[in-house]
Amino acid sequence: MEPAPTALHGLNRDPSHTDIRLRKAAKDLETSFLAEMLKSAKILKMPDGFSGGAGEAHFQSYLVQGLAEALSTQSRFGLAEAVYSALKNRALND
Repeated sequence: MEPAPTALHGLNRDPSHTDIRLRKAAKDLETSFLAEMLKSAKILKMPDGFSGGAGEAHFQSYLVQGLAEALSTQSRFGLAEAVYSALKNRALND
């Protein structure tokens, strides 16, 4: 029986290179998760004084993404670290 290929299969086996990629993947996932939570919470609703056009919705997504990145960088939610640990264990066992 052959193991199913994973996204980690074929990674450069240099430990420092793998570690950097895994940490980035974990941090990116945490940022995406926070962005989705912020969108769902709708806490960034613009005041009534704005026109509410398509451009506003587009640029609001940039605001949400920027806030999610700032939260991920400045706070210790722990999601990135948990994902990193799981990915690292999986990479070591592959």
